[in-house]
Amino acid sequence: MKTTLFAYQERIHQKLSVFLERPRQTPPRLLEAIQYATLNQGKRIRPALLYAVGESLDTPIERLDACACALELIHCYSLVHDDLPAMDDDDLRRGKPTCHIQYDEATAILVGDAQQSLAYEAILTDNHLPATAQVEALRLLAHAAGPEGMIGGQVLDIESTGHAIPLETLQRLHEMKTGALIQAALLMGAVASPRYKAIRPGLADLGQKIGLAFQVQDDILDIESTTEQLGKPQGSDEAQAKSTYPKLMGLNEAKAFRDSLIQEAQNRLVQLQIDSPFLENLIRYIADRDH
Repeated sequence: MKTTLFAYQERIHQKLSVFLERPRQTPPRLLEAIQYATLNQGKRIRPALLYAVGESLDTPIERLDACACALELIHCYSLVHDDLPAMDDDDLRRGKPTCHIQYDEATAILVGDAQQSLAYEAILTDNHLPATAQVEALRLLAHAAGPEGMIGGQVLDIESTGHAIPLETLQRLHEMKTGALIQAALLMGAVASPRYKAIRPGLADLGQKIGLAFQVQDDILDIESTTEQLGKPQGSDEAQAKSTYPKLMGLNEAKAFRDSLIQEAQNRLVQLQIDSPFLENLIRYIADRDH
């Protein structure tokens, strides 16, 4: 699994590097900051999910590159904006100074804006995907990143900080903030496949379970891991008085909930008849990771 994941990580890094070799009209400082915030070697779980689904459905990997780049650009933009003083006010991301610390706050805001624009450009200028698949990929990504997805989830997160919220609200928050983009990864990986319409509901359900398990594990790691392992400040959830699964359920119950979600995700993968040992192992890795 790690060998395949590394191959996907290397591929998306190379594709993003080439895509971000922008024309001369891009101001050099802005371009440098975009590259800094995008090419800083994250886990690249979302592109890996996209590639894995696409390849398991016999889609040539070249047809998946633009969607993978777009997806990761949206994710990176969300991190840049999440780290801003008006949001989570973090100084460290992936072991390096956050974008607004390395540059300045105004530049970081514009970097996130640029990453979002570049994501849609990546899909629109791709000549490998059929037009119908391009449109569907754009629709999926825009919806997942928008007010009913990631941005809406961020608003709920801000509104709930410092308040006791019920578990149902916490789940809805994370299904939007984290789960929507993971759902999009699976669905975008399938858009070029003849099976897309038939398996779309099952893939969406799989993405919901993976996304929620991913977030529960993040909450657990914020307690059990270290700043060095995480690449960002440990204990930040507690410091910011955020509602988390361990806080609302207890640590042991949160781990049991995570494990049940992982099992449900693996069962759903079998039901979808997607033959991908990598996907099966990656789902398990989400619960086993230490950063």
